[in-house]
Amino acid sequence: MEKIKEFFKEDKFARYNGIELLEVSRGTAKAKMEINENHLNGIGTVHGGAIFSLADFAFGVAANSHGNVTVAINVNISFMKAAQSGTLIAEAREISLNPKISTYTVDIFDSDGELIAIFQGMSYRKGQKLEDLH
Repeated sequence: MEKIKEFFKEDKFARYNGIELLEVSRGTAKAKMEINENHLNGIGTVHGGAIFSLADFAFGVAANSHGNVTVAINVNISFMKAAQSGTLIAEAREISLNPKISTYTVDIFDSDGELIAIFQGMSYRKGQKLEDLH
């Protein structure tokens, strides 16, 4: 899994937004984002796009954890509760894995362990290996 961690260190969007990969294993990933003022919307809560980006990153890592290049083909998110400060944690887990399609659920929690959002993603597993990209 160290290769996967190294590969995702190159994700410039995640780095720019303060998203950090904490854990990865086959079919799972855990990432965090420390909330700062750049993550807030006009009413002072974390912007839905920031929450989505955190969830999407964890989803991408979990989906690619098998070593194949895997890309999103459908995603959706449901927001359960607003967040304003602290840290958000995204925990992705594989629901199904087939030769071409895999599905994942990502739960996003705040610092108190409260559920903030639920993200579901479906991905297409390409024939190319991640190690062939670099």
